[in-house]
This record gives sequence, C-alpha cells and structure tokens, in this order.
Amino acid sequence: MIKPFFAGAGATLGTLALHGRAAAREAAFEAAFPPEGRILDVGGVPVHAVVRGTGPDLVMIHGASGNARDFTFDLMGRLAGRYRCIAFDRPGLGYTGHTYARYGARFGSAAETPAEQAALLAAAYARVGRGAPLVLGHSFGGTIALAWGLDHAARGLVLLGAASNIWEGGLGPLYALNASAPGGALAVPLLTATVSEARLRRITAAIFAPDPIPEGYFAHVGAQLTLRRDSLRTNARQVNGLKPHIAEMERRYATLDLPIEIVHGTADTIVPADIHAKVLIDMLPHGRLTLLDGVGHMPHHAAPAPVIAAIDRLRDA
Repeated sequence: MIKPFFAGAGATLGTLALHGRAAAREAAFEAAFPPEGRILDVGGVPVHAVVRGTGPDLVMIHGASGNARDFTFDLMGRLAGRYRCIAFDRPGLGYTGHTYARYGARFGSAAETPAEQAALLAAAYARVGRGAPLVLGHSFGGTIALAWGLDHAARGLVLLGAASNIWEGGLGPLYALNASAPGGALAVPLLTATVSEARLRRITAAIFAPDPIPEGYFAHVGAQLTLRRDSLRTNARQVNGLKPHIAEMERRYATLDLPIEIVHGTADTIVPADIHAKVLIDMLPHGRLTLLDGVGHMPHHAAPAPVIAAIDRLRDA
C-alpha cells in the first residue's frame, strides 16, 4: 500500500505545481497586458470595451485567440479622427466574461454561440452607443458581425477575412483536444504553464503569413492573454463548435437587408476566400467584395487603405 500512496501523493503534488505555475503565468500576463478600456456590467457579465474617437459609431469585433488590442494597435488610431470606435473583447476572451457560467466549466465542452456572443455585445453597445452602428468583424469576429446583422440593428457590416461559410473537414487535433471535457481540464493547464513566448511569436507569424508581423505588434497585442486556462478552453470550444452554427446562419444570409462590405486576402490560408468570401458574396442581397491580391489573414494590418475605404463606403451609403 505504501508505493501506491506515494505515487498518488506525487501525482497530486505534480498537479498542484502545474496549476500553481499556470496561475503565476496568468497573473504575469494580466499585469503586462491590463484592460485598455472600461469594464461594463451587462446583466451581471463583465464586458471590456475600448472607446476612442468621434463620429459615427463603429463597433470592432476581434477574431479567435484575440482581444481588442488587435484594433488598438493601429486601425483604431487611423479611424478615431472620423469614427467613434468601440472595440469589445468577445465572451471568455480578453477581459470579457462568459454569457453563462457553465461555459467556463473546467470539465465541459459547450461555448457561447455566435448568436449569444452578438446578443451580449449588442447589449454592451446599448450601454455606450447611439443608434444603429457600423459593425466590423475580423475572422471569427466576422462571424459574430454576421450574427449581429441577423438579429440586431446595424447600419452595415464590414467583414475582414471572415469565417462565414461551411468548410470541409475539422480543425485539427489540438482544437479537438482542448475543446473536450478531459482536454480542457487536463491538457490546457499544461499549455498555460509551458508554452513559450517564442512559440507564441511563431503562431502569430503564421497568422500573418505571407505578410510580416508589423513592428511592435507582438509587444502590444497581448497574445499571452489567450494562454490563460479559461481563455484557451473558451477559444477551442468556440472554434471547434462553430460549424453547425454557420450552417444555420447560411440559411438566413439572404435576409440581411443592409449593406455589407467584404474584404478578404487571396493568400489567406486560415480562412480561405474561395470557401468563405467568394461563396458569401453570392448569398447577400447587398454585398460588395474586395479581394486583396497576395494578402493573408490580417488585411487591416497588411492593407489598411482598402479596409478604411470599405468602412467609408458604408458610412456614406
């Protein structure tokens, strides 16, 4: 009986040490990348909102593994002289909480649907905004922008490298593992405790490819915040479970009676234009597609001028 006892005690101590290391890193990440805006109380859910500029309201919704700092790095500064920019952290990411407590469970696999995310952010917007806004979404944030347009008031949508349509196959074993109940409880803390900054930089470079990471972007964006245990689980669960929600949304795209600007890079391998933008444009009654030759998944950084032109067209529509 002695050996099993010590083996069990050793495993327990190892687990405690792992979680201790993860918690210490999370505290360091949050100290290095604190909220840049206000924390709104939206029906008991904290929602982080960064509001800058003057002019028509422009809501900005970030993609997977991201936070509002993706917009405060550069695009918001380019627009703040002509728009009142409102960038939100999506549920479970950055400094925004979960729409329901069950989505934050260690052992679980459920996550906020696009409709639930849009509803929370629209309610947050009602706290700080005026009238129907322009809504811009990048990547997964483009999915949420479409959900916003389907269910809530908007003047128009700007979709940047947006995940809008059904794709073949899955998203790889890591997403599947982290999204699962055992993976979320057991594998995710190991990643939080061990993933290096060098690895995060390589991941960021792959997201931008073939475009370079802008100078100073990595130091600003706080990719480390996504390494927190709850954020890792949330991101994996939201992305891994997205496809059935996209299927439901596709059936409603023809009802989107508002102007929609789609800006998509032809070299985007993360959300390929052939599967998403080029399919979506034929499903919209009032859509306009701008393809950026040779641009990857981050058009608002690699080619800000056509992105701003698309926003301006919506403002003037």
